[in-house]
Amino acid sequence: MFTELKQWQEKKKMALLFYLFLIFQVCSKLAFAHSAVKFLPGFEGPLPFELETGYVGVDDSEDVQLFYYFVKSERNPAEDPLLLWLTGGPGCSAFSGLVFEIGPLNFKADVEYNGSLPTLVSNPYSWTKVSNVIFIDSPVGTGFSYATNNLAARTGDFKQVHHLHQFLRKVHPHLLSNSDQVPKKKSLGLFYYLSEAKFSILKWLMDHPDFISSPVYVSGDSYSGIPIPVLAQEISYGNEEGIRPLINLQGYILGNPLTVPNLEANLKIPYAHGMGLISDELFEALKRNCGGDYQNLDPINEECQKDVQYFSNCISGLQIAQILEPICGFASPTPQVIGRRRYLDEHHDQELLDDEPPTLPPIGCRAYSYLLSNYWANDDNVRKALHIRKGSIGEWQRCNYGITYNADVPSSFQYHANLSTRGYRALIYSGDHDLLVPFLATQAWIRSLNYPIVDDWRPWMLQGQVAGYTRKYSNRMTFATVKGGGHTAPEYKPAECLAMFKRWISEEPL
Repeated sequence: MFTELKQWQEKKKMALLFYLFLIFQVCSKLAFAHSAVKFLPGFEGPLPFELETGYVGVDDSEDVQLFYYFVKSERNPAEDPLLLWLTGGPGCSAFSGLVFEIGPLNFKADVEYNGSLPTLVSNPYSWTKVSNVIFIDSPVGTGFSYATNNLAARTGDFKQVHHLHQFLRKVHPHLLSNSDQVPKKKSLGLFYYLSEAKFSILKWLMDHPDFISSPVYVSGDSYSGIPIPVLAQEISYGNEEGIRPLINLQGYILGNPLTVPNLEANLKIPYAHGMGLISDELFEALKRNCGGDYQNLDPINEECQKDVQYFSNCISGLQIAQILEPICGFASPTPQVIGRRRYLDEHHDQELLDDEPPTLPPIGCRAYSYLLSNYWANDDNVRKALHIRKGSIGEWQRCNYGITYNADVPSSFQYHANLSTRGYRALIYSGDHDLLVPFLATQAWIRSLNYPIVDDWRPWMLQGQVAGYTRKYSNRMTFATVKGGGHTAPEYKPAECLAMFKRWISEEPL
């Protein structure tokens, strides 16, 4: 009798598992949808590259839908690496990466907008010449990504990282910690039994089996300097835990990355002095009266406050994302503040004085292209071509400052340190005319990792000219400046940045 009861219970359990598996399979098809895009409104003729757009459902109930653009390598998709690319913000669409930075398209911005659809043209310096790239609208609320309820729309650094990891492969949140230590398996009852049986809801890699073994690099710029190292660590830990499919993570790439916010804010002043933006006398007064800390101002230290205000006045007329470029007009709302950190990627717009009316950017201003992107992405035919789900979002914004975001990673430095011990490659580059995240600060935290230099400071060249300077460390980290580059260096120096990336990804000296 006991044996028969046990057999009946086992059969019931297997039947339940089978039905759950069928449900999972149905959910997979609902949670994951993608389409090939052969033509885009505004681009003449068929696209000269392979583009796919789609959604991947993440979170426990798939109530967050992350939208992505996937561009196959124009060289050899089967052998070239796979890049996961984030734009910063947080809240700025990966469309910025696709059209303004490393992607295969640009807007034709030399003619005045007349109400017709803006024109797209090919970018000859796209990183997709030598790599496959997934541009993801992340975190939720960014670009075309959306949540199905208000609770799911609340996000933050750690939650964004978990969502990105789940984008690539199914990861139950209980299997991972807050990424600050190696996670341990826990008994999760039936779900854990299913995961051990290799039953999983479909995610991007499972739906693209040709790329499961591809070398993977997680990448981005600006605020992405916070989540990207955390994501790399979480993927690494997931591989160690045996989560399938294994991700062939090789390293990460970051441009002008926010890393240690207080350090980067404080080193703006030495950078400004070195670039001749403030006088020797003011610099010495700032050092003397503020003690090197220009952020946590003591209210009783009036001299320090006065010097910091003087500094602010000196740089108020500068385009701080690229100090050589003019300030001109507004393509979207001004930056806001999350806690103690400012959104970083709407860096081409300056804050308005209360008595200044907003003005549109003129032709020739970099922000003019951003204005064109709003017109283009909010066109009904464009949304149809991109296969955007009707009613999923309202107006598309290049940078959405309305998202509810918790900045719960105060610094990503410890994650760089941890990844270094695991032998991952890293390319950290800085446009050297960026005052938002100055290269002095990036150099400083890299040095404080305390790894020996294996290739000391030297110029790197393109077509016989100095394109920047570089240094390589024994932890397989390469630091490079891009001469004349701004906060998003490929946007300002596309040819130089493609050369830099192509050499580095091929493990050649810069």
